[in-house]
Amino acid sequence: MSMKLKKNDLPFWKKKLYRRVPILSWIKRYTIDDAVSDVIAGITVGLTVMPQSLAYATLAGLDPQYGLYSAFAGCIVYCLFGSCKDITIGPTALMSLMTYQQVAGRNADFAVLLCFLTGIIQWLMGFFHLGVLIDFISIPVTVGFTSATSVIIAVSQLKGLLGLKFESNGGFLDALINVHKHIHETQWTDCSLGIICIFVLLVLRKIKDIAMRNNNPNQTDQQRYIRKALWLLSTARNAIVVILCSLVVYIYYDPTKKPVVVLTGHVKSGLPSISLPPFSTNVGETHLSFFKMCTELGSSIVLVPVIAVLGNVAIAKAFASGDSIDATQELYTLGICNVLGSFFSSMPVTGSFSRSAVNHASGVRSPMGGLYTGILILLALSLLTPYFFYIPKASLAAVIICAVIFMIEYEVVKPMWKSSRKDLIPTFATFVLCLVFGVELGILIGVGINIILLLIPSARPFLHYEKTRTTSGHEFVMVTPGNSLYFPAVDFLRTKVGKIGIKDGYSRLPVVIDCRHILGADFTAAKGIKCLIEDFKKRNQPLYFYNPHPHVLEVLNCVSLDDFDEISTMKDLDLVLQNKKRKSKPNSNQPVTSDGGEECSVSRRSTKSTDADEPLLLNGGNNIELK
Repeated sequence: MSMKLKKNDLPFWKKKLYRRVPILSWIKRYTIDDAVSDVIAGITVGLTVMPQSLAYATLAGLDPQYGLYSAFAGCIVYCLFGSCKDITIGPTALMSLMTYQQVAGRNADFAVLLCFLTGIIQWLMGFFHLGVLIDFISIPVTVGFTSATSVIIAVSQLKGLLGLKFESNGGFLDALINVHKHIHETQWTDCSLGIICIFVLLVLRKIKDIAMRNNNPNQTDQQRYIRKALWLLSTARNAIVVILCSLVVYIYYDPTKKPVVVLTGHVKSGLPSISLPPFSTNVGETHLSFFKMCTELGSSIVLVPVIAVLGNVAIAKAFASGDSIDATQELYTLGICNVLGSFFSSMPVTGSFSRSAVNHASGVRSPMGGLYTGILILLALSLLTPYFFYIPKASLAAVIICAVIFMIEYEVVKPMWKSSRKDLIPTFATFVLCLVFGVELGILIGVGINIILLLIPSARPFLHYEKTRTTSGHEFVMVTPGNSLYFPAVDFLRTKVGKIGIKDGYSRLPVVIDCRHILGADFTAAKGIKCLIEDFKKRNQPLYFYNPHPHVLEVLNCVSLDDFDEISTMKDLDLVLQNKKRKSKPNSNQPVTSDGGEECSVSRRSTKSTDADEPLLLNGGNNIELK
């Protein structure tokens, strides 16, 4: 089903409404075939999200039911406001890890309030069109961040995989230290079960890859059915492994004896109550107000929504098939998902890449698939929660580990090394800092390092210079700055151009600054150019500016550059140098310089060889390649 809307001849308010409530644009064309495809995809995703939600709630330091509370509201809301049919909203490993850092040592109220504040910040970002801020988090920083969080999450699951019991703050080093301290307490039944689950999950994942590659159009119906069955078996692997493990535990469970493996335990049954987010709470005997809770949450109030939007937009772009993505709409939608979810005791949610991939591969045709996923989660909360007691924690740990190990993007290191080695600096810096100091501080410093690397070329622009000749044989030095001219680069440019002008063999030659790449300048740069002109004027060396941009000229005019010699074409330069050479012949004891003295046949702000007082009009110049 096409998700595009014909907006011709629609009034402005209706265009705006259709843009902000996309379901209105496609629901009229929704068919029975679309519904069947969406039901299949929705149920498939639901079977995937249920075991993941339980595992992610545990990862976030919450009771398992909070994972299911977080899994249905976002799916249903995205059905109404989402712009990408493939995205499924819910708890993710990354959001769970960032939530754990706020919940550890506190209570679930902090997670729910963080969800509410996350939604408010995202909605405000959409309202003020601040999606551009996400562009400051570059791909190298994102790679380092996601890879580090994947490692942290995988290490944090060693506790459940080995059947250990200890308290941890969720950090990488703390988890490793605690595992090392308690390694002698390993429950071999849990360890064996976890390893078996990991093996089975990896094998089933590989089966899907084999099934997808074997797409021969000439295969028989039986072969197609087998291929489809293998794909379904692989797609539902998380649910299959968890159900089988739970079934075995349920059959052999004896309430009078200690279970041989650590179980999930009691999961609160029934739907969550609809209530306002907690704007105050009690931690122990201490009452915390809303302001105090916000103080405790700290920078996560900003970082969590930004990271959530970053992931969601990245997923939308991945499944957009080349279509443009409305980042503002995604901000609005994700904000509503989190705000509304907080009324159902949800922790922060965002789009899940793995579940979105399952949704896409299942043949989803519209965001309506999320509605069926949400309904399935609501049914599970109503009917299946008593049976979640029997789920082994080792199996949930295996599910999380198998989900996150493929998020470690080690394969991008080689292309970065070949294309832009400096990008490896923020990548590895973010990765190491996230592991050592935590994900929040790690990504902040990573973004800071990336911005510094971005600013270095502005402060130290590349300068190319060479001695060349005009068509008439007049020698001059062409200096070409690599980018725009702003205040960090002023002193550098003045010093470098000054040194070039006095190099051996260059000191008596005119210097021409090629301004084609200088598309912007500021007041400080204009003052620096004025000082540069005065430096050349003192040593009687001509200085010209080739083809400056009109906007740059406007900035330079603010400092009244009367001695600014502007050249529009190479032909003009040739004529100016020819006149300069003619006037500098030994008829005069005083050399004629570019700053004044005997009037040349060109004006100070013009380098036309005729009509000296006529200003030179910019014609875009001739982009002549000088060799």
